[in-house]
Amino acid sequence: MRNQLIASVAVAAALAFAGNAVAGEEEAKKWIEEEFQPSTLSADEQMEEMRWFIKAAEPFKGMEINVLSETIPTHEYESKVLTKAFEEITGIKVNHQLLGEGEVVQAVQTQMQTNRNLYDAYVNDSDLIGTHSRLQLAVNLTDFMAGDGADVTNPMLDIDDFMGKSFTTGPDGKLYQLPDQQFANLYWFRKDWFDREDLQKQFKDIYGYDLGVPVNWSAYEDIAQFFSEHVKEIDGVRVYGHMDYGKRAPDLGWRMTDAWLSMAGAGSKGLPNGRPIDEWGIRMEADSCNPAGASVVRGGGTNGPAAVYAIRKWDEWLRNYAPPGAADYDFYQSLPALSQGNVAQQIFWYTAFTASMVAPKADGNNTVDDAGKPLWRMAPSPHGPYWEEGQKLGYQDAGSWTLFKSTPTDRQKAAWLYAQFVVSKTVDVRKSHVGLTFVRDSTVRHQSFTDRAPNLGGLVEFYRSPDRVNWTPTGVNVPDYPKLAQLWWQNIGDVNSGTFTPQEAMDRLAGEMDQVMSRMQRADEANNTYGGCGPRLNDEKDASEWLGKGGAKAKLDNEKPQGETISYDELVKRWASN
Repeated sequence: MRNQLIASVAVAAALAFAGNAVAGEEEAKKWIEEEFQPSTLSADEQMEEMRWFIKAAEPFKGMEINVLSETIPTHEYESKVLTKAFEEITGIKVNHQLLGEGEVVQAVQTQMQTNRNLYDAYVNDSDLIGTHSRLQLAVNLTDFMAGDGADVTNPMLDIDDFMGKSFTTGPDGKLYQLPDQQFANLYWFRKDWFDREDLQKQFKDIYGYDLGVPVNWSAYEDIAQFFSEHVKEIDGVRVYGHMDYGKRAPDLGWRMTDAWLSMAGAGSKGLPNGRPIDEWGIRMEADSCNPAGASVVRGGGTNGPAAVYAIRKWDEWLRNYAPPGAADYDFYQSLPALSQGNVAQQIFWYTAFTASMVAPKADGNNTVDDAGKPLWRMAPSPHGPYWEEGQKLGYQDAGSWTLFKSTPTDRQKAAWLYAQFVVSKTVDVRKSHVGLTFVRDSTVRHQSFTDRAPNLGGLVEFYRSPDRVNWTPTGVNVPDYPKLAQLWWQNIGDVNSGTFTPQEAMDRLAGEMDQVMSRMQRADEANNTYGGCGPRLNDEKDASEWLGKGGAKAKLDNEKPQGETISYDELVKRWASN
């Protein structure tokens, strides 16, 4: 009797386990059929991938984990939809919190400084790759996938399919972050206005060349002046030639560190980031992992002529050609403001906002026609007068999953499962249609995006083009992103307020960066804090020994050469031919 009872209990337990497994599969089938379409995988391949997640998650069923990312449409979709799918399929509950990017960086910094497990995983910018590879507080994913995390690493993950893999790889060749969403800053313009024959004639009569996509900053400035001071009004609406933001807040720092100085021509030739001088103006020799300084007197470029020119133009254009109040906008206010339909162009526009810019006209979007097709297009950013062929031209943000060693291993594993789930081939095409922040090459080449491309204003064409490799995130020259990034917005905010001139602000910024890096140098020399790759600052020399002699570029006699434009249609043809 006792043996029969034991057998009955065992059978019941087995049936319950089988029922749970089947339930997980049934939920997966439901999500695949009702939500995760289209996909680069067949339905059978999607189920194969989901069965792997179900099995790999078994040890963690009932666990509740916490992850953090910034607030953009892609992460809103993950937080609201994909957490529910993941829980139903795997039994792991995920609290996916959304905060502003500055708060995400602060949380990352706090966890690194305190070794307290605040979150089990973060989506933080690949801009921190220099920090993570040096401090060694983040989990080395290459070793994790081959070691402790081998049992929770998706055999269908296909790392080589991620376009941003190079952005999240350290100097040691190891992967420290897994891209989740990726977007570029590009040039944005109202193609319907640029195509008007009356405006084309008026522009050429005034400036002597064709109205088109600006190749250089001279043309951008001419176009900004044209719409703000000469056109002034279109269809009864006051229009402006430029949009930007200037609020004294952390996102003003990203506005500049996201390659603005490099777009002006402040850095060195060489991709993905200039050596010896990068887009922050930080010097690091090609054969070294030790930053040598930011200021001109140490061989850097943060306060060099090209950098000062870049900040001066940002301030001038914001004051002279942007709508009233733009100087008080932050990142989150400025970019969606374009949907009001009163701005002709924006030199610095993040494609993360494509989703909001293709919203229906009924939702208050004045930049689409009655059929919902965009009246605008995106194109490569123009470059400043100090820029040279072969130099970095633009920036890509690659928000990437990052695990920390301070997180307990079981929680690392559960979070790693979620991170892989939201970028899996089963899910990625559908997620990309929602957020339009591509990370997989296979996704951007999917037929569904070929079909949708005419409604996305050039986004698909850009990501399929060879040009995309010239848009890269902050690289490894920056030794500690959280410590240095906060210096930027505080100093540059003083330019727009009129407290400091661009030269004074950049002198102060460069000096403060060198001060902070000198402290990093002492810590690294004393305690190996940065793994021997902390700063080793050059001794100060007279600026004349560096300017134009291997350091910052010397000041140009003419910082406004002839404006140059290109036809957008010709540009797209060039992309398509490569």
